[in-house]
Amino acid sequence: MEIGSKIKELRILNGLTQEDLADRCELSKGFISQIERDLTSPSISTLIDILQCLGTDLKEFFQEEEEQKVVFKKEDFFEKTDSELHNTIEWIIPNAQKNEMEPILLTLEAGGSTYIDAPHEGEEFGYVLSGSIMIHLGSKKYKASKGETFYYKADKQHYLTCCGKNGAKILWVSTPPNF
Repeated sequence: MEIGSKIKELRILNGLTQEDLADRCELSKGFISQIERDLTSPSISTLIDILQCLGTDLKEFFQEEEEQKVVFKKEDFFEKTDSELHNTIEWIIPNAQKNEMEPILLTLEAGGSTYIDAPHEGEEFGYVLSGSIMIHLGSKKYKASKGETFYYKADKQHYLTCCGKNGAKILWVSTPPNF
């Protein structure tokens, strides 16, 4: 780990110049500059002082960040087909239940539907990729076709049905995860 570059990053995030940090730590600007360029290493007590001035501590500073997976491929998806409701759900982000939102690809066959979902906290958004659907939200119905979107608070019973003869495909996002 390059301590200097990480200190520089924290200093900049805190909106401080090298001189500002040096003044707060009672060090010279030149010493801060040398640390940031990894030309010298501070003692543990000096490092603790610097980190304290930057709003962190040793444990947090040296904690390795877990590599975040950003791009997911088809082989990462999990798929479930419901032959009774004539739909297929593809979870396109593995383990999305641990995230704040959960996107899926929903394919509805002609005459297909989703299960009826009870009211819950959160919101739902969808983009109709192909076909047309009916959104059943409480006692109301809303039609959405290819290229259109839908968005609602999930505080009423809700589900989707396919309106067309050729089926429909929807990118659907729920927050918090609910699928």
